[in-house]
Amino acid sequence: MESSAARLLQLRCAVQHYEWGHRGNASLVARLANAHGDDPVNPTRRYAEFWMGTHPSAPSELVDGGNGTRLLLKDWLLRNPDVLGPAVAARWEGHLPFLFKVLSVAKALSIQAHLDKKLAETLHALRPETYKDDNHKPEMAIAVTQFRALCGFVGTQELKEIFRTVPELKDLVGHKDTDKLVTMEYDWGDKVKSNLQSAFTMLMTASKHMVSEAIAKLINRLNAESEIRALTEKEQLVLSLERQYEEDVGVLAALFFNYVKLNPDEALYIDANEPHAYLSGECIECMATSDNVVRAGMTSKYRDVETLCSMLTYNQTFPKILVGIPVQPHVTRYIPPFDELEVDLCMVPQGEDVVIPSIPGPSIFLVMAGEGEIQLLAAAGNNNNKHAKEGDVFFVAAYSKVKLSAAASSSDGYMHVYRAGVNNKFLASKETSK
Repeated sequence: MESSAARLLQLRCAVQHYEWGHRGNASLVARLANAHGDDPVNPTRRYAEFWMGTHPSAPSELVDGGNGTRLLLKDWLLRNPDVLGPAVAARWEGHLPFLFKVLSVAKALSIQAHLDKKLAETLHALRPETYKDDNHKPEMAIAVTQFRALCGFVGTQELKEIFRTVPELKDLVGHKDTDKLVTMEYDWGDKVKSNLQSAFTMLMTASKHMVSEAIAKLINRLNAESEIRALTEKEQLVLSLERQYEEDVGVLAALFFNYVKLNPDEALYIDANEPHAYLSGECIECMATSDNVVRAGMTSKYRDVETLCSMLTYNQTFPKILVGIPVQPHVTRYIPPFDELEVDLCMVPQGEDVVIPSIPGPSIFLVMAGEGEIQLLAAAGNNNNKHAKEGDVFFVAAYSKVKLSAAASSSDGYMHVYRAGVNNKFLASKETSK
C-alpha cells in the first residue's frame, strides 16, 4: 500500500459534449477543461459537463499515475481504501460515493427524474444497457451564474389556473381528468395526487399528432396575444422551449412544473422520483455516484415515459432554495439531506490563507477561478503542496488538513475553490458512535 494519506493527487477529468451545452469558450466547462493543457477549445463544439469522480461513464485519472502510466482514480482508491476513511469505506464498500460536476447549459435539458435505490437496482438488472448502474442519484445544483430550472409539480391552485387559461392543454389531456382537478375545493392529498398523475400521464402518452396540433394552436394564440398584452413568464418559457424542441410534448409538460430561478450561489437539491429539467445557466452539481436518468421529453435520447409517469411522487411543493451556511471565514457550506454529499465554496482573499480542517472523509477540490497554492498541512515530501490555477482538480484523503492560499494575480482578488465531500452530518454521526 502507498503512503497515500500524505499525497496531494491532481486529477485529469473528463468532458461530456452533450447537445445542450454551450459552444466553445462561451462554455465554462470548456474553459476549465482547457486549463488542463489538453486539446484546444473547438469553437463549434458543445461543452456541457465536466466530471470529477469515479463513475465509469467518464472517470477521472491521476495526472501522475507513476512510471508515466495512466491510472484511474477508481483503481487507485481500490488499492488505497484507507484514504476514504473507515466510515465511508464501510458504508460505500470502498467506493467514492459522490460525483462532482460543472454544467454549462445553453439549451434546456430533458424532462427527467432520477431513480430511487430500489428501482435503480431493479431496472439495472432488467435493462443494464439503458440504466448503467444500480445506484440512486439524489443531486444538488449550486448556481454559478443566473440559473433557471423546472422542478416539481405546481400547486393545485396554479394547476387550476393553467387548465382555465390554456384550453389547448385541457383539450389534449381531456376534460374528464382536468375537471376533477379544477373542481376540487380542497387539497385532498392522495386524491389530488391520483388525479394529477392521471392528467400528467394522459399528456405524456398522447399521440405525436395530437401533441403537435395542440402546440401549434398554443403557439399561434400566444404570438397573437403578445401583440395586445404582456405574456406571463410561463407563457414566454413555452415559446422559448418550442423554439428549441419543436412539436415536443415537453413544451406542454413544462406548464405542470414549478419555474425556478436561482441567483449565483443559491442552490437547489432534487431527491429521487422528482421531475425536473435544467433550462439555462452554469452551475456546480454534486450527486450520488450514478448516471441513471429517466427521460420523457425534450431529448433525442431514449424516452421511458411509462417508467417516469409511474415513479414520480406527484408532490406539489415549491422546491427549497438553499443558501450556504458560513462555517468559517471565507467558507460557505451547502448541506442537502443526502448522506453522500455536501459542497463548500471557498473564497480565498489575496494575502490570506484558508485552512480546511481535517475531515473524516475524502474530498475533491476544484479551482474555479484565480490561482494560488493548495497544501496538505502536517505532510512531508514533494507531494504535499501544488500550484493551483483555474481548472485544476485535486483529490484529498480523509483526515487531511488543507491550506489554500491565493496568488496576487487571482481574478477579482480571490481564488474561487469548490470542495465536494461526504455529508458532514453523516461523518459526525459515525465519529460520535465510535
